[in-house]
Amino acid sequence: MSAPALSFLPLTRPTIDEETIAEVGEVLRSGWLTTGPKAKELEAKLSEYCGGRPVRVFNSGTCTMEIALRIAGIGPGHEVITTPLSWVATSNVVLEVGARPVFVEIDPATRNIDLERIEAAITPATRAILPVDLAGLPVDRDRLHAIAKKHGLRVIEDAAQSFGSHWRGRRIGSFGDFVSFSFHPNKNITTIEGGALVLNDEREAALAEQYRLQGVVRTGFDGMEVEVVGGKFNLTDVAACVGLGQLPHLEEFNAKRRALARDYFELFDAPAARALGLGLPPRDFTQTNWHMFQVVLPEERLTIKRADVMAKLRDAGIGSQVHYPAIHRFAVYRRLGWKDGDFPIAERVCRSILSLPFFPAMTRDDASRVVETLTAILTAHQKS
Repeated sequence: MSAPALSFLPLTRPTIDEETIAEVGEVLRSGWLTTGPKAKELEAKLSEYCGGRPVRVFNSGTCTMEIALRIAGIGPGHEVITTPLSWVATSNVVLEVGARPVFVEIDPATRNIDLERIEAAITPATRAILPVDLAGLPVDRDRLHAIAKKHGLRVIEDAAQSFGSHWRGRRIGSFGDFVSFSFHPNKNITTIEGGALVLNDEREAALAEQYRLQGVVRTGFDGMEVEVVGGKFNLTDVAACVGLGQLPHLEEFNAKRRALARDYFELFDAPAARALGLGLPPRDFTQTNWHMFQVVLPEERLTIKRADVMAKLRDAGIGSQVHYPAIHRFAVYRRLGWKDGDFPIAERVCRSILSLPFFPAMTRDDASRVVETLTAILTAHQKS
């Protein structure tokens, strides 16, 4: 018998087992709450997962990108190529180190950065490429790293959404340059808040540790030096304990996500839904971790806006969200010279993209409810 459908179906909901909850209690009783043995254990497990590469954990998947940029020596006068379709953190970290983000149009099929357009954006000031695996679908790593190698650029992979994804049989994080993961509660596994950075060698790992905690280097009982200006980015042992409980379930969670994605595709293939002209995500069942299921509304066919669709879904007890507005249209980036019309494909997708409820505990009945409700809303508001 399948589990009953939820009365209000949220966009996402983490699955945390009772054993993990009990382990968190043990950490709280231990008296060691901040970064300690659990954080080190999680780093070791993540390193094993990433093929033995050095991994350090942090309190977000945002600071990991900033620290990678700093380790790479990127700062004022430099440019970093990235996508306009992402959470704004992706480009904010570039500004944080004093560099300039340079946006490149997206591929309409994958919704990731269009690698064919990157080389035209490279200038003498370019130092890195910062791609995003939207909804967990990996950017073509072969083409990406070939471009970077040709032009002597670093790569900081914003893999916040692609933990558990693969590229041609290899785990994301097990190869490449810097790889940044997020473990926010909406991700495929969570540490409540947190992230991890995969590095190339122990020198970079040691520098990441310095940036993680105010630049401090300790020696002996009382020796302390500050060699770089760091921040307060460490992950607590409480959060790491949650991550240790989540990691063994990653493949199970992702298998359930793949099954749910298949359900969505089958349900959207019904005649009434198919007639709407919704833009569905790429049907990739070998490489993506299915972090999100996103549709693009057929705005040209509708008499209502996306916000009205979202309100009607909410009234029907269904959550939804926008991932994401076009970054270059925010005021901060307009002041840097970006404007409407610079990236028409990204702007069209960002105006109409909608993330639907998607998490391992969902059932096919839940997905059916979403599709039927969305289909009814859009059908009732089509232009004549």
